[in-house]
Amino acid sequence: MSVVKMHEDEIDIDAPLVRRLITRQFPRWAALPVRRLRSSGTENAMFRLGTDLVVRLPRHPGAVGDVAHEQRWLPRLGPLLPVATPEPAGVGAPEGNFPWPWSVYRWLDGRNPVPGAVTNAERLAEDLGAFVAALRRVDPHDGPPAHRGVPLATRDEPTRAALVQLTGRIDTAAVSALWVEALRAPGHTGPPAWAHADLSPGNMLVDAGRLSAVIDFGCAGVGDPAVDLIVAWNLLPATARSAFRKAVGADDAEWARGRGWALSISLIQLPYYRRTNPALAENSRHVIAEILAEAG
Repeated sequence: MSVVKMHEDEIDIDAPLVRRLITRQFPRWAALPVRRLRSSGTENAMFRLGTDLVVRLPRHPGAVGDVAHEQRWLPRLGPLLPVATPEPAGVGAPEGNFPWPWSVYRWLDGRNPVPGAVTNAERLAEDLGAFVAALRRVDPHDGPPAHRGVPLATRDEPTRAALVQLTGRIDTAAVSALWVEALRAPGHTGPPAWAHADLSPGNMLVDAGRLSAVIDFGCAGVGDPAVDLIVAWNLLPATARSAFRKAVGADDAEWARGRGWALSISLIQLPYYRRTNPALAENSRHVIAEILAEAG
């Protein structure tokens, strides 16, 4: 499988490297086959290990902190959530040509949902709403700050820079107006709460139309949980958004902030990943189109 690097500081990771790491550090799994997985993820390389395990390795320095973050918090969060989450099975150490810690998880069955091809959308919306609501009920005491749990205004500079880069590729005048409107939404006034903070289709698994698992908790943390509303636009059709909103219990201000987060994330992702991650770029275009259509 050819691999396109998405970051300037990304290192080379392939199946032989993973096989060597497993053999040296987890000899009980040394005989299991290793196969790279296709993924729209940007932070980690994923390799299937046998039938029951998956190896996850940071692709660049910025993703290294997520290893310890997930190893610490997934065992606490997972049992409190209504769907499966990654279960750590081992943590690897830096060695040889790989300079960072890495993880082994139990394999989770399912497939990534596809925007525009969601079956039983209202039921999936309710499942997603139940997941978000359950995560928000977890005690936030001593939880790590979510870097996406901050005021939306902190995204203003990179969002406007992305709009400049996208001139001629999208309706920047209309999108800019929507971004200004999002910035006017009242800020979060309640207590901080847990958020997954990266609820994109690539981080969800479905089975028979139902949400079966949520993966990649590298961004999870405590703050304004409005960012978890992004799934209303990056996956759900317009007809199912009200069911999701009701399940979460989002008021007008939070809904507006969530839409702003969806817009900002997509605008920043699109020029950055336009050539290196077609799936993520396409989802960004989808979000922008959905928000424009919703605005009329």
